[in-house]
Amino acid sequence: MSKYQFVPHPTYNKLTKTEMLEKADSFYSLMKKRRTVRDFSNESIPIKVIEKALLTAGTAPNGANMQPWHFVVVREQELKKQIRIEAEKVEKEFYESKAPEYWLDALAPLGTDQNKEYLEKAPVLIVIFGQKHTLLPDNKIKQHYYINESVGIATGMLITAIHNAGLVSLTHTPKPMLFLRDLLERPKYETPFLILAVGYPTENVQVPDISKKSLDEIATFR
Repeated sequence: MSKYQFVPHPTYNKLTKTEMLEKADSFYSLMKKRRTVRDFSNESIPIKVIEKALLTAGTAPNGANMQPWHFVVVREQELKKQIRIEAEKVEKEFYESKAPEYWLDALAPLGTDQNKEYLEKAPVLIVIFGQKHTLLPDNKIKQHYYINESVGIATGMLITAIHNAGLVSLTHTPKPMLFLRDLLERPKYETPFLILAVGYPTENVQVPDISKKSLDEIATFR
């Protein structure tokens, strides 16, 4: 038997087909302008915008409604510097000895390397953690399900919310990245998932001239 009381959907409003298409087209037009940037202005950003974006991420579908995520918002300059130092240590090892040649070849046109200046310069870093379980007040463990899938969906919604608010972002996943758990004093049942640098782009920021796959390339209709 479910522990939840089921109620009529309180907010669903069926749209006409025309309205649906207009909304879908408008949202696509907005999101296709999203670009990852590596050059951030040091201009501060409204924390209320970040709060709303995180609340948006928290609405993501997830396994058994366990909401297995935690977001650490880092604004302290010294802490951002420490994150950069530790991230560059593992990146240096990756680029110099761990990365296969085909991976380096794929990264080369984008100009990425072991230097992660943006981790220090972006006004906000959001470090996203996945939670293996919840520790209840009586020290009992409540297991979580579909953790990576759930956190991945929430992260995508967070990036979308940030772009919608007029900011830019960059995802970074140093491997290994358990140093983040130690630096940010998170419990051992949390695993770092991703660092998201957030802010305004520098004036006249440049991005790679890339394209996205067509609908035919990314989807099959049966």
